[in-house]
Parts: sequence; C-alpha cells; structure tokens
Amino acid sequence: MSLKDKLLSSFFVFEDQVDVNNDVHKLRNEALKLFEAKGFPTKKDEAWKYTSLNSLLKEDYSIFPKKEEALEYKEVKKYFIHDIDTYTMVFVDGIYASHLSQTTHDKFHACLMSSALTKTQYKPIIDNYFNKIAPKDSGLNALNTAFSKEGAFIYIPKNVMVDKPIQILNFSTGNESALLVQPRNLVVVEENSHVQIIERHQSLTENPVLTNSVTEIFAEKRAVVDYYKIQNDKASASLIDNTFIEQQQESNCAVHTFSLGGKLTRNNLNFYQKGERIDSTLKGVTIIEGKQHVDHNTLVHHAQPNCESHQDYKGIYDDKSVGVFNGKVYVEKVAQKINAYQSNNNILVDDKATINSKPQLEIFADDVRCSHGCTIGQLDEEALFYLKSRGIPAKEGKALLMYAFANNVLESVKIPELKKRINLLIAKKLNVDLGFDL
Repeated sequence: MSLKDKLLSSFFVFEDQVDVNNDVHKLRNEALKLFEAKGFPTKKDEAWKYTSLNSLLKEDYSIFPKKEEALEYKEVKKYFIHDIDTYTMVFVDGIYASHLSQTTHDKFHACLMSSALTKTQYKPIIDNYFNKIAPKDSGLNALNTAFSKEGAFIYIPKNVMVDKPIQILNFSTGNESALLVQPRNLVVVEENSHVQIIERHQSLTENPVLTNSVTEIFAEKRAVVDYYKIQNDKASASLIDNTFIEQQQESNCAVHTFSLGGKLTRNNLNFYQKGERIDSTLKGVTIIEGKQHVDHNTLVHHAQPNCESHQDYKGIYDDKSVGVFNGKVYVEKVAQKINAYQSNNNILVDDKATINSKPQLEIFADDVRCSHGCTIGQLDEEALFYLKSRGIPAKEGKALLMYAFANNVLESVKIPELKKRINLLIAKKLNVDLGFDL
C-alpha cells in the first residue's frame, strides 16, 4: 500500500479521535478530498523541480504513534535554549509533554491546538484565522489540514510585549520504526504586541522520521514577530516546513532559518503584506554535507505601497550535498515605492556538491526599488594565501573563511543567547574552535 493510500484509509481512524461535529472537521474533510486529488508533489511541479520526495515516501510510516514512557528532561536538556528563561511547549512524537513544558501566563495564551480547536473561548479566533492563509492548492498543506489536531496555539492580545521567548520543541523518540508527524501551529499577534519564538524539530534515534509541518502567523497593526527555526537534525530525519505569514499595517516580521542537518529539508516560507509601511525579513544559513538536501522556497507578496522586504540566504555545500533556493518577490501594480532586496550567496566546497538557485522578481509597479542577486563559487584564493602568510594552515584558513561567510546573517538575531548557540553550531559544523562551549 502506498503512503497516500495508507493516509486516506487512516483518516477514518483519525475521525474517532476528534469531534466530527466541530466546524473545523468540515475543513478536514474538504482538505482530505484535495489531498486525494493532488497527492504528493513531484518533480513535474515547477516549484519542486529540484527536490524529489520519492525516497521518503517509500517508508512504512506509523501515522498514529504509540504512547510510550515519558522522556526525562536530562535526556533532551541539551536541545533547550536553557541559558535564558523561556516559555516552553514540548511535543514528543506529536503528543504534548506537559512535564517538559511551561506556558503559564495571564497576559497571553499559549496552549494546544487540540484545545483551541474545541474550546468555545477560542472559537472566534479559530473562525477568523485557522487555515486562512495556507494555500489551498497544495497537497501537503491539505494533508496537514486533514489531520490537524495537535501543535502550538499562541494568541497575543493587544498591547502585550511577551516578556521572554517562547520555545516550541518537537522530539521524535524512535519508538516507531518510522514515523510521520504533522504539527499544526497558529500564531496570532494583535495590535502593538511583540513576541519572539524559537522552533526546533529533533530526532533522538536514527529511525526515519518525516515531519510535515504547517504554521500560520498573523501580525496585526504595528505587531512585531521574531521567529527562529533551528534545523539540525539527524541524517535519518526529513522536514517539510510550511510557514505562512500575513502582515498588517506597520508590522515587522522576521524569520531566521538555520539549516544545518537532516536528510531532506524543504522550507516553504511565504509572506503576504496586506498594509502599508510593513517590514519583512527572511534570512537563512545552510551548511550541509554528505547526501543532505536543503530546499528554500520563498515568496514575498507586496500588495500595498511603501513597504520593504529583505532576503539574505547563505549556503555552504560539501561532499554530494544539494541545495536549492527559489525565491520570488511579487509586486502588485498598486504597490508603489516598494524597497525589496533579495540575495543568495553560495560556496561549493566539493566539486560534487550542487546548488540550484533561482531568484525571481515579478514587478507590476513602476516606482519601486527592487534588486536580486546570486553568487555561486569557491573560497577566495587570495584570502587563503593571506591567511597562510600569517601562519594559519590551509585547513583552518578555509574553515575561518567559511565561518565568516555564514556568520554575518547572525547580526540581526535579537536574542543574544540564541545568537551564541547558533554561532557555536555553525563553528562546529565548520570545525572552527571558538574557545568556548555550551
């Protein structure tokens, strides 16, 4: 039985776990029909031209994980950003782990999607926001919606500055021989509110894991959202991360993505600007080796005038690794005086490494300042010679140059402790000794 057929037949089992009379379940049924029609993307789809899911879809994934003995904090402590105090939401094999979580606060709401989808107090928010910006023409989004049950629900009311970052940690225990998990996150940040969120997916064994995640983020007027994604998983874990952000007037949203591990990682990151004087930032660092594959697919849709967007993605590829960057900036006719910047710079350490880069601009306004650029190359021989002349061996010199190349993306990270953690992860990937550890 194919994975698609297994999922379609499993939906009837899923219905026994949820309230079929809930309005959301109508969306689930519609989404299942769409997934049945669309299925999984293939390389025939333009957006998936350089990324094939065939090897992943051959696994016999468990759809509903068994409830096993709870993880202890000491087993997963190293994956927490424990240098600072945070609110924390932990999911183990897709199931909420209350003993590892801490979300108590009286000024905002951080709870389970399963609660938000069923409790009356959250119904107006679910009706207004749930499944409103995730594109309806995607089989993967439809699949996640059909099985939507658990994940993080974060609602920040007006004029609230969340006093510390929120961590969303997703652990896979390996209790199943192969596991498919589909977290669904909804983040609503109302007027004049601020929040910082750190998200991580982490396998604890070498058993195959496929994560198909969907996150919808809504930033209302003058809201500020800083979102950080740490992707440094084991070589048996694959992640399809679908994140969609809608911004209203004068809001400021930034997403930093650090792709440093995993078998196959696909990041679909879409920004939709719905008001004026909006700022959108998309930055990423990819450092992979072996046969790892990372695909960044981005969109910034400028629908109103006087807005800005900034995209800066750096990639370092070794061995037979493959990178993909497909970034689009779309400017509507009414969106005059847009300032949009897009850059993708890559280093191929090995001759067998591959990068497919396609920065795109679609501009229908005539008073804009938009630019895009892409570079693919190797390390600067003159810089290497300079380092050698100062007594630095060739191996260490290459590592230092790559570290400097990737590290400038960290300048806009606003959480000092997180910046230090990512700094160390990058240094370890490149074999650079920073003289300290965590």
